[in-house]
Amino acid sequence: MDFNIGKTEVFGVEYAIKASGNPMRVSFNREELNEKDLNRAIKLGNTKPGEGHDNYLKGCVVEFDITAPLYWWKQAQRYHFFEYVSSQSTMHCLLKFDIGSQCVSETNKKIIEICNDLKEEYNNIPDENKEEKQSKWRELVASIPCGFCLGATMVTNYQQLKTMYLQRRFHKLKEWHVFCEWCEKLPYFKELTGLGK
Repeated sequence: MDFNIGKTEVFGVEYAIKASGNPMRVSFNREELNEKDLNRAIKLGNTKPGEGHDNYLKGCVVEFDITAPLYWWKQAQRYHFFEYVSSQSTMHCLLKFDIGSQCVSETNKKIIEICNDLKEEYNNIPDENKEEKQSKWRELVASIPCGFCLGATMVTNYQQLKTMYLQRRFHKLKEWHVFCEWCEKLPYFKELTGLGK
């Protein structure tokens, strides 16, 4: 299984671009988007993260499906607005997954064999042996390799993606390179953040 970003939807880009001018508005009415709005948004969006000038990027909301190995999820979870809408569950589906197919190709085949053996051992324990089944289940869950992939539907925004992009574009993991390339393809992302040029 490979790292994959699937269906993606972006909301509120034009609305956020217009909102970038709110701090200077005396009259708060929403007019049509114009070139001045876009130029201002680009200027503000290209400022350094943490200065606050790019706050309007929070209004560019992104929802997407992503499948990634556990080692990638551990790193991605450090970001403060990179939220799970819903995800696949090892608790509900681990015994249904084909463990080998759920793992990235670099996962050690011996580890996959061990997990498949544990899964078979679990399935061979009679249901009435609840403690033994529970013990084997915990052993299987604890043994799943970091290369095991799970899918999730996520929600975030351009401001958070800007931070992620800056921190991960030269990362050792190839998954982050794919992620950054995906960011570059989002509508107006490069223009509004100054990244990926």
